[in-house]
Formats: sequence, C-alpha cells, structure tokens
Amino acid sequence: MSALVPRDEFEVRLRDSIDSGTPLRVKLGVDPTASRVTLGWAVVLRRLRRFQDLGHTAVLIIGDFTARVGDPSGKS
Repeated sequence: MSALVPRDEFEVRLRDSIDSGTPLRVKLGVDPTASRVTLGWAVVLRRLRRFQDLGHTAVLIIGDFTARVGDPSGKS
C-alpha cells in the first residue's frame, strides 16, 4: 500500500472517504507463480476483505499471463 500511495496521502483519502460517504476503490494485484496459495496470502486478502466489509469497493486482479508462462525474473 505505501509503495503505491504514501501513508499521509492514504490517510487523507480515507478521511475524505469517511467524511463524504464515498467508498474507496481498493485494488490488489497478484501474479501467481506457484501452484498453491500460501498462508502469507491470507494477510493481504483479509485486509482487502476488511475494506470491502467497511463498504469500499475491493478489486482483486490476478495476472494470469504470469501464471501461464512463469516468473520472468527467473526466481521460480
């Protein structure tokens, strides 16, 4: 989150959303490079779900091309 939206800016956007009653659009993009989901995914998926439970729009983006051809960085 902080890599894409600085913390200070995120706090301002969240406060504006609460004050105006306008939901945020929260996106999570993943590139699956393994054949299974690990426990580490639970943290970000639960956070995404928490935003959704609070009335925001949650968007999960799965990079299917990476899943088909493998990790281009050669790490997997």
